[in-house]
Amino acid sequence: MSKSLTEKSPNDTCEIFCFDEEKVNRIQPQIEQVNGVEQIFKALSDATRLKIAYALTLEEELCVCDVGNIIEASTATASHHLRLLRKMGLAKYRKEGKLVFYSLKDQHIHQLVSIAMVHAKEGV
Repeated sequence: MSKSLTEKSPNDTCEIFCFDEEKVNRIQPQIEQVNGVEQIFKALSDATRLKIAYALTLEEELCVCDVGNIIEASTATASHHLRLLRKMGLAKYRKEGKLVFYSLKDQHIHQLVSIAMVHAKEGV
């Protein structure tokens, strides 16, 4: 891409209205597939929940008490955020006696968080 196209200008919109009808007709019917995906990003848009998800990429499974200490919050706060992650389909849990252990629901969530971290380290 040429430098002139990537620079931010005061008028960064098209100066005339035109569109590629073939592209629009091909893509538009598929666009509804994003419905529901925003919930993943909504869950991860909270800094505390993102920290928890990232911690769960570093360790396969964590106790609620461990999570509370990692994020420097109460067990109740950690539990609240973990419950939200579970309800939003990003985490799962298992009980072992009086302890509750959480992990990421699947490899896709792990990859999503890991990729976001790599991207952020590259200096977004």
